[in-house]
Amino acid sequence: MRRRQFIALLGGAAAALSAPCQAWPQEPGRIYRLGVLANAPRNAAHWVAFFDELRRHGFIEGVNLSILDGFSAPTDRVDTIAASIVEARPEVITTGGATLTRVVQRATQTIPILAFSDDLLAEKAVASLAHPGGNTTGMSIMATELDGKRQEILLELVPAARRIATLADPDVTSPQQLQRLNDAAKARGLTLAVHLVSAADGILSAIDAAPADGARALNVLASSLFNRYRAQIVERVAARRLPTMYQWPETAEEGGLIAYGPRFVSIYRQYALQVIKVLKGAKPADIPVEQPTKFELIVNLKTAKAIGLDVSPTLLSRADQVIE
Repeated sequence: MRRRQFIALLGGAAAALSAPCQAWPQEPGRIYRLGVLANAPRNAAHWVAFFDELRRHGFIEGVNLSILDGFSAPTDRVDTIAASIVEARPEVITTGGATLTRVVQRATQTIPILAFSDDLLAEKAVASLAHPGGNTTGMSIMATELDGKRQEILLELVPAARRIATLADPDVTSPQQLQRLNDAAKARGLTLAVHLVSAADGILSAIDAAPADGARALNVLASSLFNRYRAQIVERVAARRLPTMYQWPETAEEGGLIAYGPRFVSIYRQYALQVIKVLKGAKPADIPVEQPTKFELIVNLKTAKAIGLDVSPTLLSRADQVIE
């Protein structure tokens, strides 16, 4: 990061911390109930940011906010947990990923649902982005468009590759999307090997299969499953010396080679602002689905050197951050 950018970042952060929060005057004595069905633990950085944003706007757990806790929900119990949350009649339920969103939608057609997912429109969770309809709205993180862009950057990273692999979650990525990625690879004279994984126990074996089949690079497509197990993925591809592209900039900061997309923590703060609208009385049908507007390209040169990969100066010059 350049010194000028670093100073500007510090200045912006200081201003944000010193700026007074415009808390909304809640009804005296009222406790607002927020249901959460998630596959991540509550102490994950994005959830910490989420609750910090709620607190900055006057919704404070233990004071006027009660959390119906469905964090780190086991796969075999999500229906039961969702039913329990719905029975408690919260003002709003937050959920992440297509699978959990469908679970909550089956459980209630009346309680507001704020979903955080890869492509809410393609997943048919909403009628449209501008006019969601029904009781669901939220954040749609443009997975379809960004997966293709990540593939382009990955091919630039390993220009000599003739075969690349894709790690895809069939609960998230449609066959049509995989076909588009395959067509894009073919147009450049490449072979795309798709490894479909829908459960945690299949991730590492799929990674092992990629270089064994001759793949020279791996594109980890958007998936809450893959994000949950990103540490294991980063470790395994490093052991296989396999150049790998990730969805979230934070993954490259945690040791992954390269990532392109919106910053996970930042858009969870944006997500919290949507929840606040519902807590204030807005209806999901009247809240447009939001999408990220800022994207970062992060390259971890330390990881590149560890696997013996040279990164072109042209690609490095375009990076928002280079970790050395």
